[in-house]
Amino acid sequence: MSAPGGSMATRLGGALAGGLARARSRARKARGTRARARWSRLAAAVFLGVWAQDGMAQTPPPATLLADRVQVSPGNVIVATGNVEVFVGDVRLRASRIAFDGTTGALSIDGPITLIFNDRSVVLASSAELDAQLRNGIIRSARFVLDQRLQISAVEINRVGGRYTQLTKSIASSCRICAGSTPLWEFRAERIIHDQLERQLYLRNAQLRFAGVPVMYLPRLRLPDPTLKRATGFLVPKVRTNSRLGTGIKLPYFVALGDHADITLTPYVSPRTTTLEARFRRAFRTGRLQFDAAVSSEKDRPGALRAYLFGTGRFDLPRNFDLAFDLRMTSDAAYLLDYGYSGTDRLASEISVTRTRDDDYFRAEVTGVRTLRGSELAIESLLPNLQARLRYEKRFFPETIGGQGSWGLVLESLGRSSNADQVGRDVSHAGARLRWSRGATFGPGLVGRIGGELVADVYRIRQDSTYPGTVATFAPALEAELRWPWVRGGANGAAMTLEPVLHLAWSGGNGALVPNEDSALVEFDEGNLFAISRFPGDDRYERGLRATAGLKWTRYDPQGWSLGLALGRVVRDRDYGQFTNASGLDGQRSDWLAAGKLKLENNLSLTARALLRDDLTLAKTEARLNWASPKLSLASTYSWIVPDAAESRPDATSQMTLNGSYRFRPNWTAMIDYRYDFAAAKPTKATFGLNYTNECIRVDLSLSRRFTASTSVAPTTDVGLSLSLLGFGARDGGPTQSCSGL
Repeated sequence: MSAPGGSMATRLGGALAGGLARARSRARKARGTRARARWSRLAAAVFLGVWAQDGMAQTPPPATLLADRVQVSPGNVIVATGNVEVFVGDVRLRASRIAFDGTTGALSIDGPITLIFNDRSVVLASSAELDAQLRNGIIRSARFVLDQRLQISAVEINRVGGRYTQLTKSIASSCRICAGSTPLWEFRAERIIHDQLERQLYLRNAQLRFAGVPVMYLPRLRLPDPTLKRATGFLVPKVRTNSRLGTGIKLPYFVALGDHADITLTPYVSPRTTTLEARFRRAFRTGRLQFDAAVSSEKDRPGALRAYLFGTGRFDLPRNFDLAFDLRMTSDAAYLLDYGYSGTDRLASEISVTRTRDDDYFRAEVTGVRTLRGSELAIESLLPNLQARLRYEKRFFPETIGGQGSWGLVLESLGRSSNADQVGRDVSHAGARLRWSRGATFGPGLVGRIGGELVADVYRIRQDSTYPGTVATFAPALEAELRWPWVRGGANGAAMTLEPVLHLAWSGGNGALVPNEDSALVEFDEGNLFAISRFPGDDRYERGLRATAGLKWTRYDPQGWSLGLALGRVVRDRDYGQFTNASGLDGQRSDWLAAGKLKLENNLSLTARALLRDDLTLAKTEARLNWASPKLSLASTYSWIVPDAAESRPDATSQMTLNGSYRFRPNWTAMIDYRYDFAAAKPTKATFGLNYTNECIRVDLSLSRRFTASTSVAPTTDVGLSLSLLGFGARDGGPTQSCSGL
């Protein structure tokens, strides 16, 4: 092969000869000093002006040679020895000796050899014969390392076209290999081909071995290399044992639909079901969407298909609007629990358009609800199942009176599928809100605030003869608040704050009652202790004159821990009968609200709140414990609520949840998810998991039991097992395994 200006061998020889002459001149000048002689391990770069031809003449990237000594041997052979380095584009070669044959244009390389491609792939070898551009040739007794994760040992490696690397009689593994032992797993193949451009590995006549024992023969296998994030192919299979469905296997297949979309198809086969699961994802410049679905055919239900479809999407619209949708559909109430797809007891499908800016907020949404609770299936048509809502709020700052104000509008409609009187009630509502407040600091650090609110609503009520067709309400409200924060510093650097608070509020209005659709459940906590109204929705608002007194105390310690306590109570001019017994706000005087939060330096935090009667008996309590450390993660909650028929809870509720994980050895982690119902004196759900992860393998074992039962759902037990061979594709591994044992 030749190119304009002379043959490749002639040009390479000329370039090396010129470089050799310059190197010898520098060596003669530095001969008097040994240190300078060592420094001059070829102080000049030798550019190899080699021409390649592939259909037409092209100029390849120049090569640079560095070496301690370069000499010309008989037969037009140029030999470089001593710390030899060659750079050709993004390829770098290190060796102890390189001989360049000017006649054939071949490089004969003696090891130890290190050949690096793109700073991510490394070849270690004893000897090699390559062309001048390091694109083609043979490498002997080599080890190929990809992205410092997957290593492949081979008797011989062939480089072809600078793109393909073929490894003969090879062993591939990402496991640490301890002295005198075999890797935890390995592929032994007659041939492995690495496509550097597509970042794929092709195995021919391969064996999968665990601890040296062959477990599977694969005539052909394609795997992604560690640098590839997305590649079409099979994912990690999972074995699942279910007390209802039997023992089955899931084999997911991932299909990359370009750079921004993919679909995963997962056949699930067991003695009692044949199921196909699917997941579709798509990313756009202005949003993303995802759909999850499954369809099942069961042997004990011939001719009947069970299915579900979940979908989510988020998109940016012009003028700072956001579009979002959530789709939730299922063929029957028990399907999601039977197959472990979801534990929810109500499905809410929603589409919304939202915009949030500094001074205004807009949201329009339509929501459809379907119940999956066994106790509600018979009365599903009597429950609200469709709601449309539009809300707009605008903030303003009046210059005349100062402070901050806001106004808002709300339009909503709620419907039931039943047309029966009363139980099939449909309600439409239009409301307007005008609020204003202003704060100031005066006297010995007192912080005061005054405010007001005007509320106007119109309700249109259909299919309920106990209410008039149209109801209009109007309610003004006034409030005043006074705080007196105290701060004290301790001698050891601790700081304490004490803040007494007094809040007065009054609400008037015509007192017209409308159906309570959005404020049936009321929470009394620190967040609304000093609110002008503690109802969460628009259908109810607090009436009359009331005063709230509270006290907050906090200590911050320089050792890193803090403690906060809060106490408060609401007193009214009379009992208006607005709240339920369990809310803690019923009667002329509310229950005492007591709350505390302890946070320690070791990432342990405890939060608790309680509603106390005058005789110090509990009406409601809740506590949450969190602990996070490098080895242990723990979260536990406990709640207890008195019975309340108004909230459809005839019995007391007492429940505990426990979620945690504990890494008891560097590669081993245990997990737990436990829920217990003290009122029923039995657990409702228990899940235990065990995970082993090192640099080359991940094993997940889980055991789950659901104890609850209803007319549509029976208690079930699930056992899951999955095994992942790490090192293929962009997936991180765990800590490196110890050579002294797992």
